Amino acid sequence: MRFAHGHFGPGMFGSPHGWGPGRRTRRGDVRAAVLGVLADEPMHGYQIIQQLEERSGGMWRPSAGSVYPTLQLLEDQGLVRSEEVEGRRVYSLTDAGRAEAEVNKERPAGPPWAAWAGESDDPRVKLRQAFFQLAGAAKQIGMGGSTEQVLKALDILAEARRKIYALLADGD
Repeated sequence: MRFAHGHFGPGMFGSPHGWGPGRRTRRGDVRAAVLGVLADEPMHGYQIIQQLEERSGGMWRPSAGSVYPTLQLLEDQGLVRSEEVEGRRVYSLTDAGRAEAEVNKERPAGPPWAAWAGESDDPRVKLRQAFFQLAGAAKQIGMGGSTEQVLKALDILAEARRKIYALLADGD
């Protein structure tokens, strides 16, 4: 599993993958996830990656190296078709692809991204989710906020960092 923002990894919170218990993405999960997002509307590859990150609550951002080969495989299997639209390759489901996406949706585990976006009692999973939500908010301020808002956000983040390190210093 690659973290959504690529900066955090091994050793964080005692897990080899970071952030406590987690799961690696199996090839079948990427396949089912791609079919699931294409069931809503045709998209190009980057949109598919963005949708999967969004649907997982920021917890999973599959790499282009897993999504594009999956799209090619799905096209070879007749589940997806592609066409050039405004200089981009846009993928959509065939009737067979739509039927398979429907079967995947009815799985007991739910859609593939549910494992990342779902509720958990594990505080480390909740911490991971809160972190990515915070990162998303900071990204939004950085992209669209005024200089004053960005400076205030920096102060808030610095204060949060100090308080978190104070927790570690307390040993509780």
